[in-house]
Amino acid sequence: MADSQALRGEIPGGHTKNLFLKDKKNNYFLVTVGEDAIVDLKSIHHKIGAAGRVSFGRPEALLDLLGVTPGAVTVFGAINDTHNQVKIVVDSTLLEHSVINAHPLTNTATTSIDANDLLRFLRATGHEPAILKVSE
Repeated sequence: MADSQALRGEIPGGHTKNLFLKDKKNNYFLVTVGEDAIVDLKSIHHKIGAAGRVSFGRPEALLDLLGVTPGAVTVFGAINDTHNQVKIVVDSTLLEHSVINAHPLTNTATTSIDANDLLRFLRATGHEPAILKVSE
């Protein structure tokens, strides 16, 4: 995150951190929070509706489901989940920003989008985002 902050300069809005998670029943979750958010991985399963504790999804599943590699995980990866196998969770605190900044499927750039347009984008991909308070 520190490298990302140094490279981006002064782009206004909320900047994202993304967690690609799976539960014991192989349900996948993409959790998008603010870059400075603290997320308790030991209890997040209660908040996101996972079947028991979660772990990070394997890089192969990340590439297969969202079309991105570790380090480039992004909420925009939802466009590649054409079979709706990943539950998209957006931290409600992140949506306090009117503009959201995220990687556009690569970690070498940043795309800014209106928070309401981000939700509209996710719905257009067939994902109804779960807007939950997941950060501490």
